[in-house]
Amino acid sequence: MSLDDISSDQRSSRRPFRWHIIVFMLPAFLVYTAVMIIPLGGTLWLSFFRDIDGQRVFVGLDNFRALFLEDRWSASFWNALVNNIIFFVIHMLVQNPIGVALAALLSLPKLRFSAFYRTAIFLPTLLSFVIVGFIWKLILSPLWGIAPTLLDAVHLKFLFAPWLGRPNSALIAVSLISVWQYVGIPMMLIYAALLNIPDEVIEAAEMDGITGWSQFWKIKLPLILPAIGIISILTFVGNFNAFDLIYTVQGALAGPDGSTDILGTLLYRTFFGFQLQLGDRSMGAAIATVMFLIILAGVSFYLFTIQRRMRRYQF
Repeated sequence: MSLDDISSDQRSSRRPFRWHIIVFMLPAFLVYTAVMIIPLGGTLWLSFFRDIDGQRVFVGLDNFRALFLEDRWSASFWNALVNNIIFFVIHMLVQNPIGVALAALLSLPKLRFSAFYRTAIFLPTLLSFVIVGFIWKLILSPLWGIAPTLLDAVHLKFLFAPWLGRPNSALIAVSLISVWQYVGIPMMLIYAALLNIPDEVIEAAEMDGITGWSQFWKIKLPLILPAIGIISILTFVGNFNAFDLIYTVQGALAGPDGSTDILGTLLYRTFFGFQLQLGDRSMGAAIATVMFLIILAGVSFYLFTIQRRMRRYQF
């Protein structure tokens, strides 16, 4: 066989370039670029400018310095950031463990009406945040809400308080409302991960005498750690992008006294203005940039540290 024959065989064995992949992906890429990439780049670029006497002037990092250090902006920003962290921690410590526990209970083979329970728990996630906020404002209202009546029926009315109207409890109350609405998402993801565990693993554990909750802690929980990691990073991204529920329940001012103010509501008031406050697009873009960097740092930390360690548990 000559060298020409060998080279022709090599060329024929090469896989042809699949142009149809680009054709099918191009529309989605163009839409994503127009809707996400270009606005994101414009926001990041706008954060380095400031309107002075009607002219847009490049100020570098001066907007961020004002946001972090100047009294006019720093108090509101650090208050919103701390509230956002508390909002996230409550979801991590309440929502996700409850979601894991519910998924473990619903995965029991002997549980009756499990499909009904799954639907009932997941249903609030399909509701509009406007409906959820309005319903819970009615429930928790000290004037016409049903919460005092229900607590009085079990002789626990002394525990009731206007939780949404007190600065020390408003953020916790709104966070728990959000937990109630979205607990179905981690429940369903963990439930799917539990169903994905091979039957051979469960049968081997039962042959070794590992059953019940001992089986869950020793066998199932380590195997669903990758799913728990995904849920954690989704919770992080969702909480630091949160805005709608707090805006519905507590308004744009995120009262009382800014106790429920998070980065999303601060961004809304700063960028668009509210009541007598004029909007400041440059400072709003700076807040949006900080939110983007926080989310990017959290996602990067998960991808390059936690996810690598969790790969050992994947099948």
